[in-house]
Amino acid sequence: MTIEKTGRVSRRQLLQWAGAGLMVNVAGTLLYDPIGRISMPINEAFGSLILSAKPTPEFPIAAIEPTKLIINSFRGTPKIDLANFKLAITGEVDRPLQLNMTEIQQLPLTSMVIRQVCVEGWAAIVQWGGVRLQDLLRLAQMRSTAKYVYFKSADGYYESWDLASVVHPQTLLAYQMNGRPLPADNGAPLRLASPIKLGYKQSKWVIEIVVTSQLLPKRGYWEDLGYEWFAGL
Repeated sequence: MTIEKTGRVSRRQLLQWAGAGLMVNVAGTLLYDPIGRISMPINEAFGSLILSAKPTPEFPIAAIEPTKLIINSFRGTPKIDLANFKLAITGEVDRPLQLNMTEIQQLPLTSMVIRQVCVEGWAAIVQWGGVRLQDLLRLAQMRSTAKYVYFKSADGYYESWDLASVVHPQTLLAYQMNGRPLPADNGAPLRLASPIKLGYKQSKWVIEIVVTSQLLPKRGYWEDLGYEWFAGL
């Protein structure tokens, strides 16, 4: 772990230290020990408490590290028919949507240069471009009962986020990477991108967004194997 030489403890460092006390790495698989399992709800509540609506500092274009972004796959890169692709937004919304890429790209484009942080210990500065999740949920007329959002991917991967993180101004459904169209191996046509979550929360090949009022028993692929659910930075 690298400690910033600023004389102050950053929010990211505080969470890293808290998480380090709850997790052990065994043969490359992240598992919670018994103490961690008891403390996990406290850790998640703490992360949620200090989540700030203020933007996380971003980087200049010159800081992009294109060779440091490692491609991690769950079941390999799925084949997606872009001509017939549609993103579904369902659940607790008054206006369920089926949006093709043309319709998505007509929405306001947000671009940001952020650090992608993986729980495996590596990081890369990347430029992501896409549509804010808050704009999509506003378009779908999300109900006031909404508290969580699930993301389903074309490869079978699944994730869930707290609503505050989803509507954070730097949480995107990205279709660009480093100023170019998003490559298939990196999640095209659509993937999550945000500086406030660890990499395993940032689903690739997203095909459906489901808004719910409660967290379901299946919270996320890696979380169901023992990873922390909130996974904030």
